[in-house]
Amino acid sequence: MQVITTRELKERLEELQGTEICLQGWIRSHRKQKNIGFIDFYDGTCFKNPQVVYDDTIADFAAVSAIHVGAAITVVGKVVPSYKDPTTPEVQATSITLEGDCPEDYPLQPKRHSVEFLREIAYLRPRTRLFQAVFRIRSVAAMAIHTYFQDRGYVYVHTPLITSNDAEGAGNTFTVTTLPADKRAQDPTQDFFGKPTSLAVTGQLEGETFAMAFSKIYTFGPTFRAENSNTKTHAAEFWMIEPEIAFCDLNQLMDIEEDFLKFIVQTVLDKCPDELQFLDKYSGGGLIEKLEGLAKSKCARVTHEEAITILRKVKDRFQFEPKYGEDTAKEHEKYLTEEYFHSPVFVYNWPKDIKAFYMYQNDDGKTVAAVDLLVPGSGELMGGSQRETRYDLLSQRMDELNISKDAMYWYLNLRRFGGCTHAGFGMGFERLLIYLTGVDNIRDVIPYARTPLNCEF
Repeated sequence: MQVITTRELKERLEELQGTEICLQGWIRSHRKQKNIGFIDFYDGTCFKNPQVVYDDTIADFAAVSAIHVGAAITVVGKVVPSYKDPTTPEVQATSITLEGDCPEDYPLQPKRHSVEFLREIAYLRPRTRLFQAVFRIRSVAAMAIHTYFQDRGYVYVHTPLITSNDAEGAGNTFTVTTLPADKRAQDPTQDFFGKPTSLAVTGQLEGETFAMAFSKIYTFGPTFRAENSNTKTHAAEFWMIEPEIAFCDLNQLMDIEEDFLKFIVQTVLDKCPDELQFLDKYSGGGLIEKLEGLAKSKCARVTHEEAITILRKVKDRFQFEPKYGEDTAKEHEKYLTEEYFHSPVFVYNWPKDIKAFYMYQNDDGKTVAAVDLLVPGSGELMGGSQRETRYDLLSQRMDELNISKDAMYWYLNLRRFGGCTHAGFGMGFERLLIYLTGVDNIRDVIPYARTPLNCEF
């Protein structure tokens, strides 16, 4: 008999009613009574799992009743109507075969475990309903990102994970070396690459080189930042989406960002209804409403100066005073999105001194053509800019910030060799997943979190 998945069973439930099927998977919970047993069965292909029911007419009833939670089994049985929920499949088992047993000290007994406990057993947590929902959405969102760009003619570029430049200029990089510390300090030319290298914090600069050849490109891969931070939104290893578009200015970039985000959100709403319903309850409600609201909303647009003016009119409200020329705080972003505009907000034309060297310098001499997208319930989700294309101004800015033009000659040359107006943005994938799932800690939306003092698996 051919084995089918629980996903196939759910999709073909009406057709398969009354027929005999074979399933292979694991036991999430096992309730045993004197003459009957109930198994919450799953194989990972579908969030809404079937219930397997067996009685004392089954072969080896005592042995089947003794099978532990977590065990792998093969089930043969008839699909029957469920009196509990017509949309949830139920299988009346005629045989249950033990494929891989599980001891009684299996950590995932059928009760609600804290996320802190589950982080300690990260190799087992994908078996829980919470993480089955989270990582299914992660998979669907990743595919939606590729679909969005591929359907619109973007080329997917794999930028290097080892680099000799720190594009963000923050210095929070992981050194890549084959030499002991004392020898590296004496003569870095003896190292593997003959120069100081680190894990990449972004693929943007290399992405720009491909945008000048293919017009529209995107990167989607892991990046690394050595910030000694234990906040809920920081990790040492995370994934970034970074498109780069030639012949694109800041206004066009904001159009693309808005369209892109709404596409991802709508795809998850369409493809993960069961997972979202579970996560909506888990997070206390409002998740689905928030996502549906974003998918239908129109993003507001305001300059940084206008945003600060709006914030400064609110008296005795904020812990941190909103100031011209400075970054906004989380409480400011929350007010702008949730109380003032009641929608996502693009804040653009940021102060030059708090943004990266490669951003286009506006005519006022004080701001750059940078943009952050703030969303209700999360704050900043994307950051982007129109890139500086004028060789002399880029060169001058690099001098001001002590960025080596010798090391970055190739980046400057992009402005000499057929340069054009271009722009791009970056979005941390895990930040997006926090927004999509309502799970508020980055450690719980990535399979194996890399944070300070944590690299166990």
